[in-house]
Amino acid sequence: MLFVDMIFVMAVALSFIPILTGYCAYNYGRSFWLWFALGWVLPLASFFLLTALILREQLDPGRRLLADARLILRDAAQAKAAAQSPE
Repeated sequence: MLFVDMIFVMAVALSFIPILTGYCAYNYGRSFWLWFALGWVLPLASFFLLTALILREQLDPGRRLLADARLILRDAAQAKAAAQSPE
């Protein structure tokens, strides 16, 4: 029984970086499954590469403004759809 517990703990520990990489990628509009797979193949390299891509996107004022504009348009479309739906 102890062996099964050890294998379970090792699987959870080894899947922490791929899950974290996939989650971060998904939150920034990238493919969860692609980055999850990269997290399994190249755990630390994929995490640092994704971090560099996110930082580049966040530090570029043009990209940041574009992301903000997309959020505003999405919220406006949702508000319009909610106003048009019959109750």
